[in-house]
Amino acid sequence: MTERQRTGRSYDRVAGDYAAQILDELKHKPFDRAMLDAFAEIAGRGSLADVGCGPGHVGAYLAGRGVRTVGMDLSPGMCAIARKASSLPVCAGDMTALPLRTRSLTGLVCFYAVIHLDADQRAAAYREFARVLGEGGVALIAFHTSDSENRTGESRTIDEWWGHDVNLTFHFLDADGEVLELREAGLQLIARLDRSPHARLEHESNRSYLFVRRARG
Repeated sequence: MTERQRTGRSYDRVAGDYAAQILDELKHKPFDRAMLDAFAEIAGRGSLADVGCGPGHVGAYLAGRGVRTVGMDLSPGMCAIARKASSLPVCAGDMTALPLRTRSLTGLVCFYAVIHLDADQRAAAYREFARVLGEGGVALIAFHTSDSENRTGESRTIDEWWGHDVNLTFHFLDADGEVLELREAGLQLIARLDRSPHARLEHESNRSYLFVRRARG
């Protein structure tokens, strides 16, 4: 079994508990909502994808702003929850080989999913993001950068989550390095937000949001 398969199956096992924890989290996260509002306005009225959609709350938020959105997740179990919770079209798929046509999207959002990819896999995912975005298309990518136990550049692997056996590795990423990798893939930075955690409302990690645009031409 590959690492990506292990990740997908791990999220299958915890899908219900995960959804119960985060399905309503945007109500308490003003910075996330603000970035998504800006993303929806800039991306326009074309087709958008929520990659690594989890239970579908981010895609549902965008859909509520009139944006046509499809969800996608590595975990079929998570996809099933997202369909039920959000009423969005959702499919299973790997962000390192997206099942989407070239230049078919005006926007792509990916919240806290690239953290499960190593450096080579993230580079592949960023190339896929650039491939499926049309010229001038935008992407919003969020990830953890550090917490009380892990510094930037470190990784943590867990084998139990909410009482379920899992095999999940979390990478705490360097935002400056990710900007360079995104640029190498053809995605230029247009905005960045770094923030500390909302105490007691989420995992207490520092986070970064990178807003990038596919180069024209």
